[in-house]
Amino acid sequence: MTLKEGEKAPGFVAKLTDGSEISLVRIIGSGERVILYFYPKDNTPGCTAQACDFRDNFGQLKDSGYRVIGVSKDSSKSHQNFIQKHDLNFDLIVDDDLSLHQSYGVWREKKMYGKTFLGAVRSTFVIDTDGTLQLVWYNARAKDHVERLKNELGIE
Repeated sequence: MTLKEGEKAPGFVAKLTDGSEISLVRIIGSGERVILYFYPKDNTPGCTAQACDFRDNFGQLKDSGYRVIGVSKDSSKSHQNFIQKHDLNFDLIVDDDLSLHQSYGVWREKKMYGKTFLGAVRSTFVIDTDGTLQLVWYNARAKDHVERLKNELGIE
C-alpha cells in the first residue's frame, strides 16, 4: 500500500514514550498540522542525524503550526534513552506491534548487503488540519531532510 497526497491520513491512537496516548483526531482538532516521520532505529547514525535535525528546527516548525512526531518500532526504554542522549524536544511513538507502520505503508521489504528483510522505510507524512496528507515522502533521505521539508512547506 502506498498513500498519496490529497488522501485522508490513516487515523491513529498510539502510545508515546511516557505511556500516554496520542490521537491524530485530537491533534488536528486542536488546529495543529502534523509532521509524522518514520525511521528505522533509535541511535543509528542516519536516524540520529535526522532526529537532531528535527530537534534543531523544532521551534521554527512549531511556530509555523506543525507538531513533529517520530515513529519507530523501538521500545519505550529505547526511545527514552534516545530522547535523553540527544536532548530531543518532540514526541516519539512506540509502535512495537507495527500497526502504525502498516497503516502508513512503511513496513516493507528492504535489501541491504545482499540480504532481503522486512523493515521500516524512512518516510515522512505532513498532515493538514483537515486530516489530509499534504506531503508524502517514502524512501526519504536522512541528510538535509528537514531543510528540504521546510523548503517544500514554504517555511523560511
